[in-house]
Amino acid sequence: MTAYVIAAAMGVVGGFIAALAGVGGGIVFVPALALVLGLTQVVAEATSLLAIVPVAILGTWQQRRTGDVHLRDAVIIGLGSIATAVLAAFVADQLPQEVLRILFAVFMVLIAVRIWRGAERDAGDDRRQPSRIT
Repeated sequence: MTAYVIAAAMGVVGGFIAALAGVGGGIVFVPALALVLGLTQVVAEATSLLAIVPVAILGTWQQRRTGDVHLRDAVIIGLGSIATAVLAAFVADQLPQEVLRILFAVFMVLIAVRIWRGAERDAGDDRRQPSRIT
């Protein structure tokens, strides 16, 4: 019973973060499933992939209502994802758990660095631009 409550809480937090920040829920779900619920890395990743489907659909629906979705870009990204998802899942299933965990951690660090640099660049751009009141 406790695992269900923890999983539900992770869903709430992951869904909120995914919708608020535009990040995949896997950033929250995969580490939480592996560390909190004790799932293996490959099971945590596979579970996260399935769990994010309703979050992505509902988040996209809400953002589409406000006109914030670039449908053409989403379709291109989706088709590319579909084309590689089965292959990547096969590779993930074949890798040792420790290697998969390290690859996931390295990927998260690289993403964090890219976001940080982008934020610094955007902050620098904001300081150089005069503010406009419209």
